[in-house]
Amino acid sequence: MVVHMDRGFFFDAVRDQLFKGEMTHPQVVGITAIIDAWEERFPHADRRWLAYILATAYHETAYTMQPVRETLAHSDTRAIEILETAFAAGKLSWVKTPYWRPDEDGRSWHGRGLVQLTHKRNYEAMSTLTGIDLVADPDRAMEMEAAVTILIEGMLQGSFTGHKLADHLNAATEDWVNARRIVNGTDRAEKLAAYAMAFHAAMRPDAAHGMIARLKAWGLRVIARLTL
Repeated sequence: MVVHMDRGFFFDAVRDQLFKGEMTHPQVVGITAIIDAWEERFPHADRRWLAYILATAYHETAYTMQPVRETLAHSDTRAIEILETAFAAGKLSWVKTPYWRPDEDGRSWHGRGLVQLTHKRNYEAMSTLTGIDLVADPDRAMEMEAAVTILIEGMLQGSFTGHKLADHLNAATEDWVNARRIVNGTDRAEKLAAYAMAFHAAMRPDAAHGMIARLKAWGLRVIARLTL
């Protein structure tokens, strides 16, 4: 039998720990879409995987939990302008070929989605995975259903870098830091690890209550020292 998480507790916990005490409606909608898809497709899978998936979306969307364009631009044209400016200024030193420049068909392969999907080859791979022709219309990666599928399936299967969730979170290993290699090397790996652990704790009221108890005990010890 599948035991569903206590969503009321979950949202209260992440609102406090990750969203500074307040969440917007789009943030709730985005998180709900990810959890709904996960519980429908992978109800028996490791919840640490779901926690890291949520952490990835949290980071890659600048906390909005909605599919976004790279640079958070509101149009492809503006995203390309921002990327070109940054590239010309030497701020994208790791980029060898400007993947965002429109091809012969006028399509740009800049990042889109809940996890930033870049380069035509990745749009081709995700077209097969989602059943949506993302090559003909890259902006469909901005649709919530497609974005959720790309995020979850891509991280489960190792579609982005060859690393997959099971490589770093399994029965023998709990490596929250190196799980970042699933998407983007070790970039901001420690931050992502902290986000993922916070999401995971929110799925487990027993663990979260334990964390709160430890914090309270620590606070009491500090007060006791100050009053000596």
